[in-house]
Amino acid sequence: MYQALYRKYRPKNFDTVYGQDIIVKTLKNSIIHKTFCHAYLFYGPRGTGKTTFSKIFARNINCLNPVDGSACGTCSNCLVSFSQECVDIIEIDAASNNGVDEIRDLKSKINIVPSDLLYKVYIIDEVHMLTDSSFNALLKTLEEPPEHVIFILATTDPQKIPDTIVSRCQCFSFKPIPVPTIKDCLLNICNLENIDIDDDALNYISVFSEGGMRDALGMLDKLISFCDGKITLNDFIELNGIISMEKIHNFLSSILSFDIVSTLSYISSFDSEGKNLVQIMSQLLNYSRNVVVDYYISNKNCDFDINLLLKFSSYLCEKMFEFKKSFNTRVYIEISLINFISIYCEINNSINNNIGNKNLSLKSSNAETKSESNYDNSSISVSNSEDESDEEFDFSKEFDTNSDINNDSDSVHNFININNDIESVSNTDSKILNINEIMDARINNCFVNANKNILNNEKLNFEKLKEFSFDSEIGYLVCSLLDSTVRVASDDYIIISYDLNSSVEQNCLLLHKLEEVYSKITNNFKKFIIISDSYWDKIKSDYINNLKNGYKYKIIEEPEEVFDVSDNHDIISNNAVDLFGDIVEIE
Repeated sequence: MYQALYRKYRPKNFDTVYGQDIIVKTLKNSIIHKTFCHAYLFYGPRGTGKTTFSKIFARNINCLNPVDGSACGTCSNCLVSFSQECVDIIEIDAASNNGVDEIRDLKSKINIVPSDLLYKVYIIDEVHMLTDSSFNALLKTLEEPPEHVIFILATTDPQKIPDTIVSRCQCFSFKPIPVPTIKDCLLNICNLENIDIDDDALNYISVFSEGGMRDALGMLDKLISFCDGKITLNDFIELNGIISMEKIHNFLSSILSFDIVSTLSYISSFDSEGKNLVQIMSQLLNYSRNVVVDYYISNKNCDFDINLLLKFSSYLCEKMFEFKKSFNTRVYIEISLINFISIYCEINNSINNNIGNKNLSLKSSNAETKSESNYDNSSISVSNSEDESDEEFDFSKEFDTNSDINNDSDSVHNFININNDIESVSNTDSKILNINEIMDARINNCFVNANKNILNNEKLNFEKLKEFSFDSEIGYLVCSLLDSTVRVASDDYIIISYDLNSSVEQNCLLLHKLEEVYSKITNNFKKFIIISDSYWDKIKSDYINNLKNGYKYKIIEEPEEVFDVSDNHDIISNNAVDLFGDIVEIE
């Protein structure tokens, strides 16, 4: 009968254990000096040698003539411990024997002396699966076992083990085995088994095993069954539902060039071929990371805009968990990539937007001439009494973001109907190089005249935005605003914050569009201050301290915007005529 490689080549002594040199040295010394403990806890990722190590250690401590901390293999105890009939090394699977009755049965037999060996060793695998009652039953025995008993607990999830158990054990963390070490082991086994395999295939197995030797040997076993002759990289790719580096490069290129059609075609192709889409996105993230690292460390040329690649890598990191947990993986990946492309295509290429469904017209507005705006305010009355505008700002009252908001859905609906005169969104946005200085100045100026009544009014205005959240043209801008938390408001400014720094970066690049959409929908122009939640906590604390110390905030001049115009080409204007000829009219 064929024996799986991970069983056939399971290490029999410390010298054949891969990748856990520190633990080997420590336990060898404990055997040499006879200072080994009564209870051990081995924890770490799957396939890193915890159970194998437990068996080796159990044999070594029972050897009558250990050589440099390892079993001699020739004494009577070694012959017994290496046999299948050994009754003094007991391995218990806690996943299937996790009840309190099993632990009580163990306690009833623990006082029986070993029949052949020096020590009776209990190896409890996946110990985190024991119930609370079982842990409680084991606790006293684990603390003060008979002198002839040693416990070895092994787990992949040490967080689930009670601290009272952990504190009674000598703990060892098994690390993921390094890629070169796994590759060396695989190459050695292939030579012993006369397996012909490409070096690239060995590299891929070593990387995709994620530090687990058992997983690596399992992948090699599958490839042996799959291939009739030499094992190649294409065999590994085909068997494991991944794609080649060339396809990953092309896929990434289509995303970073904002080609939605090509990107969706790639995803459709991968799905129809039965590829693992989550695994492909993981490949994409690792490939992006490698390109960035090579660019900065090895000064290698990068085929992509490095700043855009960094933002995409950060975006993928945030989305990977959601990819894995999504109900419909393909749809979620498609929507996520379209969302990324849409945002950065708007930012980099200033694409014109027309809102046909609502016949809305968003006219260009100048942030510096806000007070001279020509919007018709007759449709809504905003009451700001002199008492409200002149009252001293009290942080403890004004920054109460949990206050109730009276939301009248009918008035919101009527307001939207009245404001159906919005036509288009200004497309003059470019990257603002001094955005941080501008935000700091706006924060200061917002604090000068911040008012709770204005804050509540702006929260009501944010409710009105929901009417436009599904609009085909400005919906992404509206949703960006709705994803934020409104913190402070004054006559001229609103402070909004986001949980993620990447969201702050994206929306700062859309600053003028967000201001324009908000002003046209609500008929109320405000300059936005876009910050992270963590930065909000800092400026809030600074404000309180400044008030306590008698500091008086004063209006300061906002710096002029400095734009990055190095990449302001418009792909629609530049390419449309080339693609469609004279039938295209560009306004």
